[in-house]
Amino acid sequence: MWLKPEEILLKNALKLWVTEKGNEYFVLQRRRGYGEGGGGLTGLLVGTLDTMLDSTSKVAPFRILHQTPDSQIYWSIACGGTKEEINQHWEWLEKNLMRTLSVFDSSDDITSFVQGKIRGLIAEEGKVSGVQEDDPEKFREALLRFEKWFDLPQKEKLVTYYSCSYWRGRVPCQGWLYLSTNFLSFYSYLLGSEVKLVVSWNEIWRLEKTSNVILTESIHVLANGEDHYFSMFLHLSETFLIMEQLADYSIKRLFDKETFQEEPSLSDPLQITKRGLETNARNEQFRAFFRLPKEENLLEVYESFLWVPFSHYNTLGKICLSESYLCFASQDGSQCHVIIPMREVIGVEKPDRSSRALTVCVRGKRALRFSEVRDFDRLSNAINRRCGMTASPQHSASTEGIRRECQNLINHFEDNPEEVAMMVGQKESSKAVSNEALMTVFHPQDAENLDAKMLKEKMKEQSWNIHFSEYGRGTSMFCTKKTRDLIVRGVPEALRGELWMLFSGAVNDMAINPGYYSEIVDQSLGTSTLATDEIERDLHRSLPEHPAFQSDTGISALRRVLTAYAYRNPKIGYCQAMNILTSVLLLYAKEEEAFWLLVAICERMLPDYFNRRIIGALVDQAVFEELIRMHLTQLTEHMTDLTFFSSVSLSWFLTLFISVLPIESAVNVVDCFFYDGIKAILQLGLAVLDYNMEGLISSNDDAEAVTILSKFFDNVTNKDSPLPQTVQQNSVGNNDKASSLSKVDISDLIKEAYELRVVSQEVKFNPSQLDNLYALFKRQHFLSCYWTMNSPVLLHHDPSLAYLEQYQLGFHQFRLLFTLLEPWSLCSGNDALFLWAFRLLDENQDGLVNFKEFCCALDILYSGTFTTKLKFLFKLHQPPAFTGSPFHSKGQRLPHFIPMTDNLSHLSRLTVSDLPEDGVIRKSPERGKGKVDLQAYLKQWQDEILKKEESIKDLPRINQAQFIQFSKTLYNLFHGDPEEESLYRAVARVTSLLLRMEEVGRRLQEPTSPQKSTTSPTQAALEGALLDREACSTPERSSDTPSATITLEAGSIPQEVEWSFAFEQILASLLNEPVLVRFFERPVDIQARLDHAKGAQLKAKTNK
Repeated sequence: MWLKPEEILLKNALKLWVTEKGNEYFVLQRRRGYGEGGGGLTGLLVGTLDTMLDSTSKVAPFRILHQTPDSQIYWSIACGGTKEEINQHWEWLEKNLMRTLSVFDSSDDITSFVQGKIRGLIAEEGKVSGVQEDDPEKFREALLRFEKWFDLPQKEKLVTYYSCSYWRGRVPCQGWLYLSTNFLSFYSYLLGSEVKLVVSWNEIWRLEKTSNVILTESIHVLANGEDHYFSMFLHLSETFLIMEQLADYSIKRLFDKETFQEEPSLSDPLQITKRGLETNARNEQFRAFFRLPKEENLLEVYESFLWVPFSHYNTLGKICLSESYLCFASQDGSQCHVIIPMREVIGVEKPDRSSRALTVCVRGKRALRFSEVRDFDRLSNAINRRCGMTASPQHSASTEGIRRECQNLINHFEDNPEEVAMMVGQKESSKAVSNEALMTVFHPQDAENLDAKMLKEKMKEQSWNIHFSEYGRGTSMFCTKKTRDLIVRGVPEALRGELWMLFSGAVNDMAINPGYYSEIVDQSLGTSTLATDEIERDLHRSLPEHPAFQSDTGISALRRVLTAYAYRNPKIGYCQAMNILTSVLLLYAKEEEAFWLLVAICERMLPDYFNRRIIGALVDQAVFEELIRMHLTQLTEHMTDLTFFSSVSLSWFLTLFISVLPIESAVNVVDCFFYDGIKAILQLGLAVLDYNMEGLISSNDDAEAVTILSKFFDNVTNKDSPLPQTVQQNSVGNNDKASSLSKVDISDLIKEAYELRVVSQEVKFNPSQLDNLYALFKRQHFLSCYWTMNSPVLLHHDPSLAYLEQYQLGFHQFRLLFTLLEPWSLCSGNDALFLWAFRLLDENQDGLVNFKEFCCALDILYSGTFTTKLKFLFKLHQPPAFTGSPFHSKGQRLPHFIPMTDNLSHLSRLTVSDLPEDGVIRKSPERGKGKVDLQAYLKQWQDEILKKEESIKDLPRINQAQFIQFSKTLYNLFHGDPEEESLYRAVARVTSLLLRMEEVGRRLQEPTSPQKSTTSPTQAALEGALLDREACSTPERSSDTPSATITLEAGSIPQEVEWSFAFEQILASLLNEPVLVRFFERPVDIQARLDHAKGAQLKAKTNK
């Protein structure tokens, strides 16, 4: 193999190479330990080096060097795995170059000519082999080793390779991992011990990233019952991603050879490259996240800020551009994303070049403003080009030209009247297509007679209308956390079809294919296939209890949609369960919309579900089993064989719970599915099993477990459903037994299913850390109940709440646990700071903090950015957390501050006499024993919906006392830190700068006010804070003078001096101090903190 010429000093390699032959210009050498005289200690050492080092000139046993005359410098130009191969290269050099080189006078000219000739040969080889890698030279070298070591068929395509360690027991073997189209291969050679591993991708049962005490990060491969561990990767995540993609590619090709026909980079197994796999994975992720048609590919990505009008701030994210869509997804955790079809864009403006901003104008008088776009000119041109908004003369057609075209069209139809008849006939045939959702036909809403359920329904519609007014409506609507919250609460009947179309992406499919459904209906009706026979057999089995499908209207619409889809996609045709899904879609969507919703489900949201093999459903069931093992350990301990749940849950996945739940409850599940995809079904499945945990554990056989789940589903209701009893499904059989069981509302079940996900989405703890933290919190809850029967936590325990709210901590227990887990070495005597944190987290002010509130606070301190951590500390020094602010009344200002006390008795203000008869605090009106106050419930529900997300601009300004206490808190955080003094000086500089800015601003406002002193009282107070922090490290410090207590004398600050700071001012000032930024962004060993707390938790209680 020809090599890119590299300079070599021959004297450094004499001990490893033996010269076989040579001439005036070239030398052929053999590696010691190979061929004649090989073996022995030298061979072992050389073989080990060959495996460890990444250089073909050291690995290939033969090489050819070009010798510059009268010089010690040589150039490597070729290598070979066998003597025959290297001799072919030698003969070519003698035949084609020797005579030519003899005519050169200069040695430099000879070397330049040889290098140019070799590079030309390499380029020709690259064209033939089709190598398309970032570094073709190194890849060709790796390919040589791969072919030499593994002796696989010549057609096997090497995709990429990585240096790593393979663990044989407890011994690591350093070597090389080769990933090819069909195999995972590893080779290592260490002191005579050769390790060779070849595993086919379709033999792999499990592929995962793992970590343990010995291996901090590794890749676990389970193949044919054997475990293989690989570690010491330079880029482990990249390696694992490529391995996943290759395994997925190999399995998909086995089941369906046509899967990758539309992907040019993957259509030919012999031409697959790492770049092609990465591109395909990126495109799939892009389409799945934004629910785009399969024809869309990610073309360009730009990092930018998007002005979010409903939050009044710029959010950082990425602009993703495809052929027909402009998409944006935030990166700041706000889960904000927006999709803009190019067909909706009417213009692009560049109002401010200094901020690299551009404004995208969308139909409906809407505009989106992007700023800080690195290459905004290129983005603007790309959008204009895709929208056809160029400055070409085509967009300025004259009126005369339009008239001329219209007259030509009229003349054409006058000469060809049969085409007019064909168009009229087509229009008449399309009249059979229903243009109304079946629910509006069979259950029209009565706007005049509003009962309690209809009133709740109107409230839901009003909440969505408010959401539309703030976030937009239609394809370019902003999707945020608020959107998901509204979905979980249930979608109004009138908006269900519209929102299903929007969140599934079916609205885009229908928009780019106008008239497609009518055409395919005309083409498919009257055809007779196996699919149409199966459709006719199942038509009357689809929701037979619903009035819509007891009439010809509903049956005919169902027939048209299913037949049209079978005609569109003969590969799937018709599969059982499609009739159940389509019947529900027709209830809330128009017929054409129901067709495109079915397309979205079968081809995009649930791929490979609806075919003879139902591979997609089986894969998701395997995932479901794994989730059961992770989250429902009690169940797995009792039922070691989880295949039972696979057989039971198959209908849950195929019908989205429609076949097991009453229709009025099932549609709420479908709402969540269209927004969150299959994750919503997995979550709900776990919630169902968790709810029936005790019954399933006590069951004796599978039949009894099936009965338990069937009874549970029969008792799932939807108390908010406005549908009449004639539409709602009744429980099939066991009515008497079912009536004795407690009813479960579908909204509560969905909320419980989302509860753990809400926490895991909002925090960066991994599942193991989240479990450990929950165990600590739960244990602390029980510790508060062991030695007293009057504990507020025990008295206020409400088992009807979701499990994340059942266990709560009062202040004293919160302080003990928070002290063990907080990441900073705080100065002693900081009970006041813990009290402020407790008040801040206690949102409902009941004197208790639940797990979700506690977990989110710790996540900010552990994993938050500098801004989020500072924002948390800032809010600690404002009401309701900090109560030492001055009193202000209308027309009067008291010139003193109220010192904060450490009396914590008010946190136990909820005494037994304040409780209801059953001893449970009711947090919402519907939990009371008496008659439900519907208006109060609706008002509370509306307030929760309309609650806005807080941005830094929403934070109130911090006043004098709060700012002084904030500075003291910063000093306390730095206690014992290695950079303690530097941190103190940085805070002093920041406070001094802020005070000078405030003083300058005040002077500008009052230019005539005399300067009374050079040192303000506030500066003096801050100097006192410095003295306090010095006292913090003194053991003799008085215990009755906590460092966090403000003790400013009344009148110490003059009445005419009143100032405050905004959060942005403090943030900007602190960002100018790198030592402060490093301190707050320093990573925290979360697992170490959790382990420490686990060992010290009981001791902390005992020593209390």
